[in-house]
Amino acid sequence: MKFAVIVFPGSNCDTDMYHAVKDELGSDVEYVWHDASDLSGFDGILLPGGFSYGDYLRSGAIAQFSNVMSEVVKAAKEGKPVLGVCNGFQILLETGLLPGAMRRNESLKFICQPEELVVLNDQTLFTTQYEKGEVISVPVAHGEGNYYCDEETLKTLKENNQIVFTYAKNPNGSVEDIAGITNKEGNVLGMMPHPERAVDELLGSEDGLKLFQSIVKSWRERYVAAT
Repeated sequence: MKFAVIVFPGSNCDTDMYHAVKDELGSDVEYVWHDASDLSGFDGILLPGGFSYGDYLRSGAIAQFSNVMSEVVKAAKEGKPVLGVCNGFQILLETGLLPGAMRRNESLKFICQPEELVVLNDQTLFTTQYEKGEVISVPVAHGEGNYYCDEETLKTLKENNQIVFTYAKNPNGSVEDIAGITNKEGNVLGMMPHPERAVDELLGSEDGLKLFQSIVKSWRERYVAAT
């Protein structure tokens, strides 16, 4: 399985994502610049954290217009796994691949600390290596991680089991303690916590590695086992 790590001007977690996939997961991965016009050679798309385009206007607002995002949308529609972490989640929201919006943390302060997450849905292609109800430790690092959606959208998220991760102790004010959601099809995941920073005990936790292992396992079952 081959991954693309999309790099925008201002990305600063791209190397973390690359390390997680290359060195810890042992999969093929390449950096792809934001002006790329073809992602057909990749099986999975990763949008890392950072401050794309300096977070001008609002987080992810400018990045959504990058050339590569039309290819990310295309990949998502083809059913390829797309993971957006932190700023990557914000970009997915701005692009419309995921519902809702992101607001400033309730404290109006930047938060950088480990957080306990609860796995609500272990049946997505991102979570098959977890158990439902499992509590994992994954760090956060954001100033605008307060997820918001209206009541109708929240109802839809619940009905379709799209809420994948919640915070055990909500650090930012997100509605319903939401830390990560998928699209209805289940192949696009956006989450504020950083699983790529929790792939080795030396980093304080290796709980995030299961997320990447889940992607590879699901991909192999779909494409390799079927051939």
